[in-house]
Amino acid sequence: MSTKTQDLAAVVEAANFPADGRDLQVSPTASFDDLLHKVRQAGLMDYRPGYFAVKIALNVVLSAAGWVAFALLGNSWWQLAVAVWIGLCFVQTGFIAHDTGHKQISRARKTQDVLGWIHMNVLLGVSFGWWVNHHNRHHSNPNNLDKDPDTVRRQVIFAPSEYARKAHTPFRRFVIRHQAVMFFVLLMQEAFRMHKAGFTAARAGLLRIPVMELGLLMVHFTAYLVAVFTVLDPGLGVVFILVNQAVFGIYLGAVFAPNHKGMAVHRDDVEVDWLHRQVLTSRNIYSSRFTDFMYGGLNYQIEHHLFPSMPRVNLRRARPLVREYCAAHGVPYHEVSQARSYLEVARHLREVSVSTRARISEVLREMERAKA
Repeated sequence: MSTKTQDLAAVVEAANFPADGRDLQVSPTASFDDLLHKVRQAGLMDYRPGYFAVKIALNVVLSAAGWVAFALLGNSWWQLAVAVWIGLCFVQTGFIAHDTGHKQISRARKTQDVLGWIHMNVLLGVSFGWWVNHHNRHHSNPNNLDKDPDTVRRQVIFAPSEYARKAHTPFRRFVIRHQAVMFFVLLMQEAFRMHKAGFTAARAGLLRIPVMELGLLMVHFTAYLVAVFTVLDPGLGVVFILVNQAVFGIYLGAVFAPNHKGMAVHRDDVEVDWLHRQVLTSRNIYSSRFTDFMYGGLNYQIEHHLFPSMPRVNLRRARPLVREYCAAHGVPYHEVSQARSYLEVARHLREVSVSTRARISEVLREMERAKA
């Protein structure tokens, strides 16, 4: 740790920020086993192979339509509309990989791997092995500032106690100062970060079958780049890729951002059971059939986190059971509109940034007065 970072850590310690997670509202009567029994009795954990067969087939048609349009349009600036369409299809493909990673489609390891490698490595250029490890850690510890990779890897802070660890460069401090906006701006690089993550995981020895996974990633990148630069001029090709990957990242981030950001955070020293750990850190979005499609079922984030292997088509039916159970046992169940969810995220990020910087400035002034 550098001297500057140590000094910053000392300032943060002197700021005496409140402990993270101490205010979690835990019900003494709520039991996950009790809720799981009700859900199983309703048949909501049963497999839905027909649903996923149709979902995969529809996704193939939508994705193929985009690439057929790409081939027919040729070297035209109208290709940027195709870039947007294909970016949207990438995320829909990611939803299927997400479902198979959670054992919603099949519990057979070989089937999971094959579906995951096809949809994620080959079609998206993202390592399925890296993603499963990363996402399982997130599900085990959502909004845990010590263990959740979806909070640890972000450049913004979700609680004042993160400032010393994350504000170690001028750019990082700029991001934190304006994080209510920068959080959403940085989503444009999300696709790039996910592409890179598989190679980073391979170097760290974290992939089970690294040669095969990296080989499939190269199949994706080779086919993608050859297609783009065979049909398009170099300049237009670069713009196509930037637009396509930005849409991929922004759409992906727009789906995942409302799920937990701005909800309760906690540290590893705060003990909380599975039910409360999932419900108190998650946010649902009021849903329609269209919302279910666009969010891949992740608009039912509370139900999904409670029952990750529940087929996404059953989450809509699980929602009233979970809401009723939480209400009966005094467990806060947070559900808002799409617009409200993003406003809550931005507001929380702004409040954390403003209060943290104000308190640190106050401590620095006190230190200066003490020296004088």
